[in-house]
Amino acid sequence: MSYADAVYTHGKVFTVDENFTIATALAVRDGLVHAVGSDAEIETLIGPDTVVTDLGGKTILPGINDSHLHAIAYGLDTPPLSLDVSFPAVRSIADVRELVREAAAAAEDGEWIIGTGWDDGYLDECLAEAGRTPTRRDLDEVSPNNPVFLQDFSRHTSWVNSAALTLAGVDETTPLPPGSLMPVGEDGLLTGIVMEGAQALVQRVLPALTRERREEALRSAISILQSEGITSFTDPAIGPGGEALAGGAMGAEGLAVYADLARRGELGARVNLLLLPTGMSGSAEDFGQNLADIEVPESVDPRMFRVLGVKVFADGIPPSKTAWMHEEYVGGGCGSLCVGGDTDERQVYEVTEMVRIGHESGYQIGVHVTGDRAIDTVADAIIAAQNAHPREDARHYLIHGDFISESTLKRLADNGIGVNMNPTIKWTIADLEVGVVGTERAAYEWPYRSAVESGVHLMSSSDAPVTPPDWRQGISTMVLRESKASGAVSGPDQCIGLADAVRTYTINAAWQDFAEDWKGSLEVGKVADLCILDGDLETIDPHDIPAMQVVSTVLGGEVVFQRVAASVAS
Repeated sequence: MSYADAVYTHGKVFTVDENFTIATALAVRDGLVHAVGSDAEIETLIGPDTVVTDLGGKTILPGINDSHLHAIAYGLDTPPLSLDVSFPAVRSIADVRELVREAAAAAEDGEWIIGTGWDDGYLDECLAEAGRTPTRRDLDEVSPNNPVFLQDFSRHTSWVNSAALTLAGVDETTPLPPGSLMPVGEDGLLTGIVMEGAQALVQRVLPALTRERREEALRSAISILQSEGITSFTDPAIGPGGEALAGGAMGAEGLAVYADLARRGELGARVNLLLLPTGMSGSAEDFGQNLADIEVPESVDPRMFRVLGVKVFADGIPPSKTAWMHEEYVGGGCGSLCVGGDTDERQVYEVTEMVRIGHESGYQIGVHVTGDRAIDTVADAIIAAQNAHPREDARHYLIHGDFISESTLKRLADNGIGVNMNPTIKWTIADLEVGVVGTERAAYEWPYRSAVESGVHLMSSSDAPVTPPDWRQGISTMVLRESKASGAVSGPDQCIGLADAVRTYTINAAWQDFAEDWKGSLEVGKVADLCILDGDLETIDPHDIPAMQVVSTVLGGEVVFQRVAASVAS
């Protein structure tokens, strides 16, 4: 008799098989799903050494796969390694000033004050006064002797003080990288807001990260991910192009940190990486040369760690009006691509060449692209590369794809190209976007139903640290399309059902990883990666899904997280 190592009964087991079957019990043996079925069927597999868990109506899902997040950067952005200036920790510029004042008072003169997460859509002063934005003068008074660098929630815009600009040697005459912005005020002086590639002008003088600090950040991030039921993730920006991003957290040294933990068997999650040969404003020539120079580490266990592909930055993001759009933003402008080149035509050439080089080099390609005009450009580039140099099952995909049209979704589906969307970002910025692109376009942004109906391979992710890796909020948002700030429904015609939403974090994400044959669903023979939720996901009100707690996370049959029940005082 083949007894199970572990058995779970009296629950809701979301198998996420082809029919989205929901069973009541599951058995695990040798780190794999041994059997799925009714309580009576699975109880026959209980032996003298079997660990039996009575779920009492709790839900088991396949281990969650956050298919686009920056783990080292997320760890660094988590207190105490960084000031938390996100909503609701701060609700005003005054709140930010007070946090910076306290940090500067505790620091030595000249020591950097670094924080992340601010969003002017949630700052009282910006909401009360049209056109009000944070400025360096807001920070100068409370931190005159300490340079300050505060990245916003998207990591595409930073807010710095005068000391930081002076230390970086940046002023109104400093040349800007293509696609970058550094606004000036009515007095003709820099406001202290730096956007897109211009951030690197300041980031280059931030304190260098040590190998130990990167490893500390990665371990911290993975511990948090385990507590969220996440057993797999893709870190999509590791390599030389990441040296100017997140203070160097995504640089080449990060690749070595991942590889070392993998070799020692200490990752604690299944990790896939995209290499980033060049950052924003890069050229195709640099992209190709840097890619050729990257030494890809060999992995002990490819089911735990793999370098799968390369990332390309095509444009910026809509809230900063740096996404490349067909129609103008509210207030004017269409954004642009964020690669090298003096004209639109030259920039299109550079992006197309990067895609071609990555494809011909045998890598999967993930392209950061948000504006509809940039999306069409990238779709053309990927399809052209595939047609010119056919490869079986390349699985290229678009990252974000905010304003992807229905016709382009169909083109992607027809050509085996996926799209990785971000429901938690939708939840966060839905109200803000109305003032950026207008009501109609804001409602359409991240068109989940259109994507499902097109048949495209559709994944969901948090893009942490842009938003926390809260996939339960993501599922609620896909089902309801309600916004964080007001609760208003943004694009009700783009809502999808629970089953399709769950697939985007499980079996569809496994497709992105070339791994749907061995993970992503709870079918016999697949790895026993489990996420156990305290409650019945099938019947709960979608509004209450974000409050559901992860009670246990299992990786390959081994418990890597167990929530300790709160004690009750007598």
